[in-house]
Amino acid sequence: MSITVSTLTKNIKGIDLYLEIHQNKDAKETFVLLHGFLSSSFSFRRLIPYLTEKFNVIAIDLPPFGQSGKHSHYQYSYYNLAATVISLIDHLEYRSVYLIGHSMGGQIALNMMLQKPSLVKKGILLCSSGYLGAATQSLRLLSYFPFFHYFVKRYLEKSGVKKNVENVVHNKMIIDDDMLKGYEQPFLNNEIFRGLSRMVRDREGDLTSDRLKAITTPCLLIWGEFDRVVPLHIGKRLAKEIPNAKLVVLKEAGHLIPEEKAEEVYQNIYQYINEKPVN
Repeated sequence: MSITVSTLTKNIKGIDLYLEIHQNKDAKETFVLLHGFLSSSFSFRRLIPYLTEKFNVIAIDLPPFGQSGKHSHYQYSYYNLAATVISLIDHLEYRSVYLIGHSMGGQIALNMMLQKPSLVKKGILLCSSGYLGAATQSLRLLSYFPFFHYFVKRYLEKSGVKKNVENVVHNKMIIDDDMLKGYEQPFLNNEIFRGLSRMVRDREGDLTSDRLKAITTPCLLIWGEFDRVVPLHIGKRLAKEIPNAKLVVLKEAGHLIPEEKAEEVYQNIYQYINEKPVN
């Protein structure tokens, strides 16, 4: 098995997208990975080695996170983020892919399935965001103030990286310095807070029940039993409303299952994509 890793930045729909391409010379299928809110492609670091045993992997930093662009003129709606990722995949000349979305990345993945169903063979939703509304009107109005991004920065600094990481894992023993540094890295660039201010304004809320019921792509939902960020009842509701969906619950796991349960996540994904459709 020969794996080559390349990193590049592509300007798509007016924003720079940073991506890592893990190429397995023997693989025919490709996974695209979309991370969650306040995160980056770093969150898939433990899952990627399992995936690349048999597949190609494209891990994307969604703007304004990670090493992707943080421009205040870009529209950070889920619809536009999904359209941007679709344009990137088209630009890279992939005709169909498997799609993995964690947390917020799950909502963007679902938007992609609605916008271009033919692109996604199967969707994998890891503790996907669900049923969240848009920001309040007052908060959206505040986002227009020139110094709003400073308030966003102070709010996030108040909670701190360690506290946020502790909230998304069930087993706190896995937290080490490398993990904390990895999740802190995106916030060392102050421009991210300008992008987050615009995202507060643009985020239109999660897909409604009617829109979820229109998704035709087969979806596997994998959830942590003790997810405190997106509780299991959200996964159960999504599994009922997405027409062709299956839910798997991982024991002794929290929200950040690509870190906590990478091998189990992979085993469930591999089994699912090799299942033959039921007639």
